[in-house]
Amino acid sequence: MPFPLPSYERSRVVVPPPQEGGGYWAGAPSACVADGEIYLAYRLRRPIGHGRGYAVVVARAIDGERLETLCVIDSDQMAAESLERPALVVTPDGIWRLYLSCATPGTKHWRVEVLEAADPRSFDPATAEVVLPGSDLIGVKDPVVLRQGDKWHLWASCHPLADPEEADQMVTDYATSADGLEWTWHGTVLAGRPGNWDSRGVRISSVVTDGGETVAYYDGRASAAENYEERTGIAIGDGFGVLEPQGTRPAAASPYAGGGLRYLVAVPLQDAGWRLYYEATRPDGAHELRTELIAA
Repeated sequence: MPFPLPSYERSRVVVPPPQEGGGYWAGAPSACVADGEIYLAYRLRRPIGHGRGYAVVVARAIDGERLETLCVIDSDQMAAESLERPALVVTPDGIWRLYLSCATPGTKHWRVEVLEAADPRSFDPATAEVVLPGSDLIGVKDPVVLRQGDKWHLWASCHPLADPEEADQMVTDYATSADGLEWTWHGTVLAGRPGNWDSRGVRISSVVTDGGETVAYYDGRASAAENYEERTGIAIGDGFGVLEPQGTRPAAASPYAGGGLRYLVAVPLQDAGWRLYYEATRPDGAHELRTELIAA
């Protein structure tokens, strides 16, 4: 397979957690390339009861690893109880977009809002617009956004809300758009497999293509107890609307604590190989943002 698999042992830390210990995380990255440079958006989190996902940071990745912070969006600015995985993209017209996963206060509901700016330093929360509202029955978060040709593609994590005790379950639904703002849903593209390591829920974190083949990296877990400690799996398809999970074990995991290695994003570097970013669990239970360069 011409697509890279992550290895915790060969990766390096690019953003440590805000503090030591369980519940403190830096991660959930999204990445894009503009003018030959990599730009990242990632989430900072404290434990439940102490702020949860309190900020999203937009940064320029100097040499792929040293990050220059460009702007910070706080959860309070988005009227969100918590912020989760963002999506950072640039339109063909050079407009920057930051899609933000926002938790509606006092509920299990999630929605996605978008900010637009001429420069990644100037995102303004006051201009936010809801693009994926979810519903009373479904929370929507963690979008992966890809533009090919004249069409936009989106994969989002969808959570059932009818029973709050079951809201950790998740499937990934697929949508398309002509402008990246108004979306048409096409149903579930990836779901958990009963009796397998990913039975409780799956969340696509990155989609890459080579010719007619599509490879999706995804997060999976087998139980509610494994929430926040998902491992990485691989799904393959001939297009974007049908993806088949591969294998009966995770493709990658952290060697520490709960084994979490999740939110992987794969950035192709033309003929230079790949740059991977992902969130991984440390020995103390905190999560850190790590990267690795895989040569062609």
